[in-house]
Formats: sequence, structure tokens, C-alpha cells
Amino acid sequence: MVKFLKPSKAVIVLQAASPLYTAVRPSLHAVSPIQHQTQSIFSKWLCASARYMRNASIQLKTDEDVARFSFSKPPLGKFVSTDRKGTSKSKIKMSKRAKLNELRFYRLKAKKKMNSPNPEIRIRYKLEKAKRKEAWLIEKLRKFEVPKAPAGVYDPEILTEEEKHYLKRTGEKKKNYVQVGRRGVFGGVVLNMHLHWKNHETVKVTCKPCRPGQVHEYAEELARLSKGIVIDIKPNNTIIFYRGKNYVQPTIMSPPDTLSKSKALEKYKYKQSLDHTSEFIEKLEKELQEYLDHKSRYNKAKEGATQGFVDNSDLASSCTTSGRNAG
Repeated sequence: MVKFLKPSKAVIVLQAASPLYTAVRPSLHAVSPIQHQTQSIFSKWLCASARYMRNASIQLKTDEDVARFSFSKPPLGKFVSTDRKGTSKSKIKMSKRAKLNELRFYRLKAKKKMNSPNPEIRIRYKLEKAKRKEAWLIEKLRKFEVPKAPAGVYDPEILTEEEKHYLKRTGEKKKNYVQVGRRGVFGGVVLNMHLHWKNHETVKVTCKPCRPGQVHEYAEELARLSKGIVIDIKPNNTIIFYRGKNYVQPTIMSPPDTLSKSKALEKYKYKQSLDHTSEFIEKLEKELQEYLDHKSRYNKAKEGATQGFVDNSDLASSCTTSGRNAG
């Protein structure tokens, strides 16, 4: 960019942030070779080192065969950055001491609520904190949701009562089993079932620990993933599976729509924490309701006592007045 101040002088202002840099010589008067050589050398040097001067502007003045230039400084205290669209964003840098002071302020604020003499403030603070944790745990558990694969063509085999009785007795006598622990149903459980079915027709699946009614959910999920047949569910949370008459071991024995062993354990920890947090929230809500009821009863009793005291004082004053009049 060329800005003409006088016919004999030319001021060239080059912005380092622009992608292209051009210098136009004044066309009013002839330029000496030394001046032209100085401008060309400076322009080449500027284009080579432009990436190191993103926020600086350079002003070049040529006067009496002498080249003078100056750099303008970027604003202090702010970092100017550009995004993909080219818009500039200013960020104010926060010192380490300011961050520590901010954290200390929030800690003191929380400590003040925890040590408050008012029970309602303490309970409400705990309840708010527990609800924030519950929302965070729910958001974490959403990451472990695996979309179910589309169900393929599956022809369930029909077994007679005699076959079911025989398979049930055979499964009870054999000692091969698969354990479903705290991780629940994941890819390794289905893999072990297929490995057992390589040499045995049946396999026992023991579920420990298991909540009441959860064994039926495990049986349904394992039957869907392994394409096996549920023969019997024992009272001690043991499921007997039959591989089927036309069983063919799949090439991929661990289904793709299941979690890994480490991911299943991580999901269990978040789920257990969510259960405890939900119970704690219910306990706090019940405690808060009891406190509010007690407070309302106390206020009513206090108002009744005050009203009775006022009535008694009015009655005593009226009796005194009537006695004076009679005397």
C-alpha cells in the first residue's frame, strides 16, 4: 500500500498480517537506482520473515536516498488470534495468582455454607451438589451406550420336553461354567460361552453379584448375543444354555456391539456411584421435608402461644377495669 504525502516523498505502509506484500513506486518523479535497490531488498526480506510478525505493521519512508522504517507494537495484555474464517479473537491472560484466588473464594463460599448454623442452608447445599454429581454421572454413562446391531435371520429350534429334561440334567452334572461378575455382560462372556460350546453341548452361567430379577435380564441378553437357548434358570442365579443342534462356531466369537473388559468395569463404577448418589438425594430430600414440617409446626405453636398471651392480657385488663367501676 502506497500513500503519497508530497510529490517528492512516498510513504509505504506494509501490514505483516496480509498474505501479499507489494510496494508501488511514485510515478511523479524518477527514482534513483540506490533507492530502488533499497526498496527491493527490504521487500524481499519482509516477505521471507512475515510469518514471525503477525501483529506488527511496518512503515517505510524514503527521503534523500535514505530508507527509514519503524515497527508498531501490538497491544499489551491481550493475545490476538485468528480462526479459520479470519475473524480475530482477543483473550485476556489470567495470572496464576488470580486463578488461585478465584478457587480460594469458591472454597470459602462452600465452607461457609457447610458450617452455617441454619440446617436448611446446609441441606440445600448438599442437595445441590449431589444433583450436579448425578447429572455428571448420567452424562458419563451415555458414552458407554453401544448401539445394538440389526438382528439377523435366526431360526429358533423347537425342543421337546424330553430333550429339555435331558439337557437340564446334563448341564447340572457337568462342571464347565462361565462367570458373570460386577462387569455384567460384555464381549468376553460371550467369547467364553462359544469356547465351552466347542466341546460341550451345554454351559452354566453363574451371576454373582446379582440383584433380584437381574438374572432374567442377563439370560435374555446372552441369548440374543450368543444365539443360544435358555434351558433353565436356577434359584441360585445360575442359567443353563444349550448351543443348539445345528451349532456352527462363528468366526468372530465376541460380538461387535458389546463393551470390552476395561470399559465394562468403568461403566460398573459409574453406575454404582450413580445408585449411591440417587439414594443420597432421596435421603436429603426426606430430611429437608422433615425439617420444613418441623419448622412450620414450631411457627404455628409460637403464633398460638403469642395469641393466647394477648387474649389473657386483654381479659385481665378488662377484669381490672370492671372491678374499678364497681368500686
